[in-house]
Amino acid sequence: MSAGLEPRTRDWVHSALPPAHEIHTVTPLRGGWTSRMCRLDIQGPDTSYPLVLRSFLKPFYARHAPGLLAREAGILRLLAGTTVPAARLHAVDPAGAGAAHPSLLMSLLPGRVDLTVDRSAELARQLVAIHAIANRPRTYQPWTDPDRVRVPDQDTALWRHAVGLIRREAPPWEGRFLHRDFHHGNVLFDGDTVTGVVDWVETSWGPADLDVAHCATATALLHGPEQGLKFAGHYQEAGGVLGADHRYWRLLDALGFAPDAEKVAGPWRDLGRTDLTPTLLTRRLTDYVAAAVS
Repeated sequence: MSAGLEPRTRDWVHSALPPAHEIHTVTPLRGGWTSRMCRLDIQGPDTSYPLVLRSFLKPFYARHAPGLLAREAGILRLLAGTTVPAARLHAVDPAGAGAAHPSLLMSLLPGRVDLTVDRSAELARQLVAIHAIANRPRTYQPWTDPDRVRVPDQDTALWRHAVGLIRREAPPWEGRFLHRDFHHGNVLFDGDTVTGVVDWVETSWGPADLDVAHCATATALLHGPEQGLKFAGHYQEAGGVLGADHRYWRLLDALGFAPDAEKVAGPWRDLGRTDLTPTLLTRRLTDYVAAAVS
C-alpha cells in the first residue's frame, strides 16, 4: 500500500490522479542525492501505471525548492515537444503547500542507470541533441570559484596551480541549452539505447563546454581519468562544437568536486559502485586535474 508516504503527500498525489485511481504500492528508488525518489504504482478501475515522486526533504534543497521544482516542471513541459526522452509532468507543488514536502510527480521512464560500463559515445550523441534545443532558460551559475575550492591535503602545489588557472574572467562563450548535471547517473539505458534523461532542476543557458566538462569529470571518477579526458572528443565526433578555451571549463567543473568527490560517491555506491572509495576517487580526481592542467 502507500506506506512510506506522509498522509499529506499521499493526499496531494491522489488529488493529481484521475477519479478512482489510487496509490497501490510505494517503492523507494536509489541513487538520489538532493531528493527522495519513489516509484508509485497506480491502480485504476481498468488500468495500472507507474509514476515517480520527487520530494525535497533536506533543509537546504527544501529552501530552494520553489525555484528548482518550478524550473524542472517548466523544462519537462518544454521537452514534451522534443525528441529528448524526458519524463512527462503530472503535477508539481514547488513550495510544499499541499504535500508534506516540496514535490514533483512525473511519469516513470523505461530503462535503468548503468554505472558499470562507460557509454561516453552514446552520452555525447544525446548531449548534442540537448544542446540543439531552441530555448533560453536562465543563465548558468558556476558551482565553485577559486576562493571556495577545498584543496586536498596531498599534491597541494598541483591543486593551487589549477585554482590559479580559473582565477580570471570566464572565456567568451556562445550560449546553448544546457542540462547542467548530465552524466552516467542521470541517463537511463536499455542495452545501448538511451531511454531517458532525468534531473532537470539545474537546466541553464551557457557554454556547451560546461555540460561536456561536467560529464567528463563524472566519467573520470567512474571509469578513470583517461576515459574522462576522451569525452570532449566523443562530443565533437557527434557533431558538437566546443570553445577555444575548453581547459578553463574542464578545470572549473573538476575543482567543484574537490577534495574527494564524496557528494556524488554516496549515490553511486548505492547503485552498486562500492569500489568508489574516497581514496580511489581522490586519486582519480587528482590525476584528472593534473592531466587537464598539462
